[in-house]
Amino acid sequence: MAVVVELLRSESNGNISFGNHELAAKAKLEDYEHAGDMYKVKTYEAMTKLEKNGLFLYESVPGTSVHDFCESENGISFVAEGNQDAQITVGAEEDAEYEVIVAGESAGVMKTNLSGKLSVSVELEGAGEVEVKIIKK
Repeated sequence: MAVVVELLRSESNGNISFGNHELAAKAKLEDYEHAGDMYKVKTYEAMTKLEKNGLFLYESVPGTSVHDFCESENGISFVAEGNQDAQITVGAEEDAEYEVIVAGESAGVMKTNLSGKLSVSVELEGAGEVEVKIIKK
């Protein structure tokens, strides 16, 4: 896959792709409408952050390019791409349990905190891209 040159785009399957982990300087795109929601992305090589309707949805350190990001009542799924291993935090339902699957392997069941954030580490160095599924239990 390739970086998301336009920073944020709607995919034909209804999902979104966002972020550009290869940018040396910060770039942002605000007021992007997709499926009735407003998105804002900030991205560069050190960080990628996505907000939906003014609320936190995704952050990675260092920056990542994210493909086919899908959010549903059952959880979140996406493919993260980057040059280095990354710490990814997603916004989910508060005080809920999720099974986290990274590259087809279960990382176990994790519970979100009171703000609904869930963090997971992904090994991207050498792999380039990794599929992540966060499934509500």
